Amino acid sequence: MVRLIAAVVRKDLTLTLLRGNGLVQALLLGLLLFFVFSLSQGVGERASPQSAATVFWLSSTFCQVLIFSQIYALEEITNARFGLLLVPAPIQAVWLGKAIAGFCLLLLAQLVFLPAAIVFLGQTVSGALLPALLALLLVDTGMCALGSLIGALAQGQGTRESLMSIVFFPLLVPLLLAGIGVCSQTLGTESPDDADIWLRLACAFDAVFFGAGLLLFGFLYSGDD
Repeated sequence: MVRLIAAVVRKDLTLTLLRGNGLVQALLLGLLLFFVFSLSQGVGERASPQSAATVFWLSSTFCQVLIFSQIYALEEITNARFGLLLVPAPIQAVWLGKAIAGFCLLLLAQLVFLPAAIVFLGQTVSGALLPALLALLLVDTGMCALGSLIGALAQGQGTRESLMSIVFFPLLVPLLLAGIGVCSQTLGTESPDDADIWLRLACAFDAVFFGAGLLLFGFLYSGDD
């Protein structure tokens, strides 16, 4: 199982980074959100930390939809999905491998989005860093676990991105609220008194999404074939 997970991660990262189409589109969409929101600010005005954190996580979410649409489309192009179904290993290894690959790509995109928040929205990191880093890892983990599951649901559909968006965003709202709540305190000057509440909420939803992925992925990925 570990070998299959490593193979899926290596394949998805290599093909995505070499082709670059899906990742570049995701980055451009995220940066466009930062630029458009910056236009709503007056000259010399600084966006509130909560607004900046909201734009950061919305950009990450849209980026995640495009990333998982891309990495699940890799097998659809050549019908390689049926080969993965025949591998003598638990099919959940494919879900975990694609979730890890999506996690790496999302972190890479967020390394671009964070400077964009500082430049376009006039933010500074003035709060505690540790809660923000924990929130980033927990929220990204839940996003990737759910994104990998919804990607399997949307595979083979002509309107893949639309289906992923419709199902993905409502389920992701609690995680986004946790990320916004903690990161806005890091960008501002408020003391993160309720950071532990948001972090526990993120942990709970991570557990729910991981459980759902382990239980449902085999049915969704095999489809009707």
